[in-house]
Amino acid sequence: MNLFSTASHLLEKLRAAGHTAYFAGGCVRDMLLGRAFHDIDIATSALPQQIEKLFSRTLPIGAQFGVMLVLEQQHQIQVATFRHDGRYEDGRHPTKVAFSTPQEDAKRRDFTINGLFYDPKTQEVFDYVDGQADLSHGIIRAIGNSRKRFLEDKLRLLRAIRFATVLEFEIEENTWKSLCQLAPQIHSISEERIRDELQKILLSPHRLRGFDLLDQSGLLKAILPEIENLKGCEQPPEFHPEGDVFLHTRLMLSMLPEESSLPLVLSVLFHDIGKPATRRVDAHGHMRFYAHDQVGAKITEKILQRLRFPNKIIEAVIPAVRLHMSFKDVPQMRLSTLRRMMARPTFEDELELHRVDCASSHGILENYYFLLQKRKEFSTHLLLPPPLLTGQDLIELGMKPGPQFGEILQSIRDAQLEGIIMSKKEALERVLYLNNRAMNPGEQRKLTNTHSSKKELPLMNKHSLFLNQIRNL
Repeated sequence: MNLFSTASHLLEKLRAAGHTAYFAGGCVRDMLLGRAFHDIDIATSALPQQIEKLFSRTLPIGAQFGVMLVLEQQHQIQVATFRHDGRYEDGRHPTKVAFSTPQEDAKRRDFTINGLFYDPKTQEVFDYVDGQADLSHGIIRAIGNSRKRFLEDKLRLLRAIRFATVLEFEIEENTWKSLCQLAPQIHSISEERIRDELQKILLSPHRLRGFDLLDQSGLLKAILPEIENLKGCEQPPEFHPEGDVFLHTRLMLSMLPEESSLPLVLSVLFHDIGKPATRRVDAHGHMRFYAHDQVGAKITEKILQRLRFPNKIIEAVIPAVRLHMSFKDVPQMRLSTLRRMMARPTFEDELELHRVDCASSHGILENYYFLLQKRKEFSTHLLLPPPLLTGQDLIELGMKPGPQFGEILQSIRDAQLEGIIMSKKEALERVLYLNNRAMNPGEQRKLTNTHSSKKELPLMNKHSLFLNQIRNL
């Protein structure tokens, strides 16, 4: 059974037991808008203990608030008792609830478009808060007194922005005024809940609208003061005719594909976060942002940790921020360096970050197209094939393990990725040949004066002359 059929079956079972029951909240809103929905909530007159007796598999996820989770087929459906909320003292949850009627239950919800009930059998909508009118006009309106609704649950401040973003709705005037006034109080909500709402806004195809609403409401400043610091951070006009770092970042967000990964959106948001701290203007009026990428990576890590993002997201965003300036050097990179760059698991997002970074500033995309061509060239090859030699191979050649092993193996690896050597046999022969030449003092001057080809440069020796040549490969 699909979700709709399963939920309808539960609803009918509640009614057969003598209870009133409807689909409620967001699923009704999305059904009426013709949007896909991924969960269905049921509101009912049945009490938690009655729900528990009626269904074989239940979880009391909020029994004190009348909320039970019913497990049916492969679905999890939230079934809640009609209720009226008491006082809110923590800005998130009521201190107590009283079980009541559908009318009272609708009035305690956040926005009119979320206060609707629906009977799937008769296809009748029960609207006690004029939610259908706001739904048809594309309006986000708090139910009743907007300030009271937000003070009850501060997360509703972000939810209003999220709904306006995802649905492309307008926020009603009084609702907007209350939202702006109370924006600084958002920190009474846990960082995890703030993160979840922020993530939904940023992943929306309409993320730019969400970003602007966060900024205009004051929520962006409250949640991400580091982004606020980008305002007024001027950049050299010859490289950034679009304006300061904030405008540059906003423009980049507007250029992202509708379907973008969370690490990509976050890396765009934070890629220049280190610029305000590193901005310097010399005596000639030249602006510099020395190491802003490195500083920005550290700031970004602190932000993401503060908002409790999972490690896998942090580990994807940090390299993109730290390494985004390296893309300006790709035409001059050695092939081995370029292949390592392209083999990074974050490369596709990094490449898109580079594209929108250039497109939103000087507009020069030569390096982007260069990398697209290189990616095409390597589409049938392993970017990082297995190494030709290991430390054990050097030991078997009679070498004594030491610090030089890493340099030797790195140099052999570079030569392999450059296409200079193609097999283990070639790698071993090269090591042996150059080592033998290095043992002859008479050859050292010749090596110093005559080696100009990368294919001929020595790869290993304990003597400093050859270690220096290794480093210069």
